[in-house]
Amino acid sequence: MNLIAAWTPLLDSLPLAGCIVELAGQTVVAANPEAGRLLQAGRGELVGRRVTHWLATPEDLAYWADIATGRFASLRSDSLLCTAGGGMLHVERHVQPLPGGAAGVPTHALVTLRDRSGEQRAEDEREAVVAELQATLESTGDGILVTDLDGRVRAFNRRFAQIWGVPDEMLEARDSAGIHDWMRRRALDADGYERRLAALLAAPLLSSTERLELVEGQTVQRVTRPLWGRAGPQGRVYSFSDLTELVKVRALSEALSSHDALTRLPNRALLAEKVSDAAARWRREQQSFALLVVDLDHFRRVNDSFGQQVANRVLCEVGERIGAVLRSQDVLARIGGDNFAVLLQDADRASAQKAVLRVLNIVNGQPFEAEGTPFSLTCSIGIALCPQDGHALDDLVRQAEAAVRSAKAAGRAGYRFAEPVPGGEAHSHVRLVHAMREALKEGHFRLHYQPQIRFRDGAVCGAEALLRWRDPQLGEIAPAAFIPVAEDSGFIVTLGNWVLSQAVRQAALWHEAGRSLTVAINVSALQFRQPDFVSQVADVLAVSGLPAHLLELELTESILVDKADEALERLQALQRLGVQLSLDDFGTGYSCLGSLKRVPIGRLKIDRSFVAGLPDDDTDVGLVRAITQLAQALGKRVIAEGVENEAQRRFLAELGCDAFQGFLYAPAMDATAFDRHLPPPRPRPMPTAGGRHIRLVR
Repeated sequence: MNLIAAWTPLLDSLPLAGCIVELAGQTVVAANPEAGRLLQAGRGELVGRRVTHWLATPEDLAYWADIATGRFASLRSDSLLCTAGGGMLHVERHVQPLPGGAAGVPTHALVTLRDRSGEQRAEDEREAVVAELQATLESTGDGILVTDLDGRVRAFNRRFAQIWGVPDEMLEARDSAGIHDWMRRRALDADGYERRLAALLAAPLLSSTERLELVEGQTVQRVTRPLWGRAGPQGRVYSFSDLTELVKVRALSEALSSHDALTRLPNRALLAEKVSDAAARWRREQQSFALLVVDLDHFRRVNDSFGQQVANRVLCEVGERIGAVLRSQDVLARIGGDNFAVLLQDADRASAQKAVLRVLNIVNGQPFEAEGTPFSLTCSIGIALCPQDGHALDDLVRQAEAAVRSAKAAGRAGYRFAEPVPGGEAHSHVRLVHAMREALKEGHFRLHYQPQIRFRDGAVCGAEALLRWRDPQLGEIAPAAFIPVAEDSGFIVTLGNWVLSQAVRQAALWHEAGRSLTVAINVSALQFRQPDFVSQVADVLAVSGLPAHLLELELTESILVDKADEALERLQALQRLGVQLSLDDFGTGYSCLGSLKRVPIGRLKIDRSFVAGLPDDDTDVGLVRAITQLAQALGKRVIAEGVENEAQRRFLAELGCDAFQGFLYAPAMDATAFDRHLPPPRPRPMPTAGGRHIRLVR
């Protein structure tokens, strides 16, 4: 029996495609049925052909060339095979020289082929999925790290490497231990980081969100969730967000809510907290305290003589001087343009008088200087004592301000203690509330409108409506005088409802005339908290026929703090009506990034106190730039109020502000005069992006 006959039974019994190749000619001398099926050819078509007819990859050609030179070796690897039908198959090819020649030199070789086309398709699909996953990971702005249950790194994106600064060679090597050690060493609290990471590894189903501080000063938020497979948790997905800039902006925002932008002293809101704490101590320990109101005499003359920039510098110097003569436990605040307040802790009438004399001496007794010119500045001080003059900030300030007026009437540059007239303040309050109610019945309230201008094209995009009151007996009454009384008495709800209906009616008239302007109505916190407020807004819109998107409600920052969940629910209900929402006088209240991210507020209004010093005052420049950047980061529009000169307008335009209003363009005016500032009406107007704002307080 020859060699071929000896091997043929074994060949036919193989479950794989196989053939015997004569090495000298590299031709097929025998093939089994599986080979015919794989190569799509009959056995007769296979025998006699060179083996390279089917296996012709560079590796195969090199192997058979070595065989021809007498270097015999086995070969096992993946290859491509050409079928008789012209197709290509991925196969695992095994070539094994067979013994049988003289002196043991092989004369034939057994070639077996295993079809791995299915495996290859699966690998290709897996690579495509991996490529898609990697593309997805790279498309997100967060850093992503994927590990298995033992913490071994399975995937990551470049943003992860950037946030943590992981070296490229460590990532390329998938050095899991090195990567985790690198991250631990970059965490400011390395031990705490390692403990929390160990807790996560020990609890595969645990999800967590935490903030990490890195040694370079970065603030990173880490969110981790289990990675699930068919058999349960397979590992973890970590998401890292760099919050460094947002934390800085938030810190600035929180500072704005509690400190005066110019002097960096506590503002009225923070002072109210300190007074509340002092009142609580008085109730517990009977520890009295005093409140001073310091009013600079004729300060407007400084502004008129030297300009606003010098005036601002003088205000800062006054704050520094007063602070220098106070005790460490006392609190100095700026509560108005040229008004300061001092909370004297643990103070009676005698100690308060001593503190006042120190303040008068440091302010009145030492000259100031501007542009090389010395000048004198004096102040008048009012003193209110707890408990005889009140416990709350508003009561004490009101009494101290009355004392300031007495000091000014006596010639200024001095001080007076509060001397409240029993029942006098309450009597005035009651009279004003009655006068407001009668004025509303008699139609003595009216609305004036100040145009708002869009920076993009200089067009009038809306108007702010200001509430005015001229009483036949009392004359013209400033909103600052009657709005606080209206809020204190609850009449602000009735007054606010009147403003809502009147403003929406005027907006509907403009809309019907082809001048569609978004009307924004300033809403008091008390009015906003009324149970039927949302339904009332819906009813007014329905009666007037004004499209909901042309109504914007301008809200105060305080509603974001008090009963925040209830406020959010009401804001969302208003949003579902289609009404727009904005935040008024941003930076002077209590708002923070957390609340701004949640609520559906579309626009922020920069308070006029921040605009006043632009573009020369570095503090105002920094604050306005920070507010604008914060709004842009949150996807909100920005409008600035109180723009009074071209330099302010140009600075805000370059900063990216959306709109402005102020005396630079026009003062507030009645509806007829306002019409003259608008272009001719169009038959079918498109909604503008601006807003006509109804404000109760100015």
